[in-house]
Amino acid sequence: MKPSDCEPLYRDGRHYDRLNAEFVEDIPFYLSLIRRFGQPVLELACGTGRVAIPIAEAGYRVTGLDLSTGMLSFAKEKAAAKSAQVEWIQADCREFDLGRQFAFVFFPFNSIAHLHDLASLEACFARVREHLMPEGRFVIDMFNPKIEYLIRDPSTRRPVAEYEDPDGNGTIVLTENNVYDRASQVNHIKWYFSVGRDVAVEELNMRVFYPQELDALLKYNGLPVEAKYGDYDESPFGSDSAKQLVVCRKG
Repeated sequence: MKPSDCEPLYRDGRHYDRLNAEFVEDIPFYLSLIRRFGQPVLELACGTGRVAIPIAEAGYRVTGLDLSTGMLSFAKEKAAAKSAQVEWIQADCREFDLGRQFAFVFFPFNSIAHLHDLASLEACFARVREHLMPEGRFVIDMFNPKIEYLIRDPSTRRPVAEYEDPDGNGTIVLTENNVYDRASQVNHIKWYFSVGRDVAVEELNMRVFYPQELDALLKYNGLPVEAKYGDYDESPFGSDSAKQLVVCRKG
């Protein structure tokens, strides 16, 4: 399997948190499911603990797993500042072995899109099955693809966000362009972080999963879909849904 190509983008958790500071809509969704299905909890691609820390603060036993040293380092600082008890594990979601099982495993915020090929997906799903209790649940949060987004003019940069540089260098303006590879179903996105005349460019390559494809991948990897929602309010999934929130059982 190829190594993850997302590590350079996620080397500094401070930038990640400032970029995503206002995104909290998914946290009540996960807490509701954890109340329903139980603990302990395992979060794959936990990043800076944006979700894991609130889960711990709500009184649940949670383990956060991520590949990035920089993201985990910042997560540990945040958890310590809040006295939140989270077990942090640095590992690849395709290769980990924790020697125990969980009642609830989840893959939030489009993180599965960093797994580009079938071998990576099968390896990850095998690890999930191994770590999932017999009555446990596995949840994936993945966007519902929009064709008009994938076929945009690659020569045009579009605004994404603005945030204050954590090192005090001013406002960072983030723009992007993209080229979609229909054969691999990978959207090759370039992010341009601009401060004044200085521009840093990072790649964000996201695998696109179409709804029926994702359901079939899960089924044939022993994780059949039990429910599928189109938003964090658990509304039914449909053609116009922005999200694919997939709840799987161990098959």
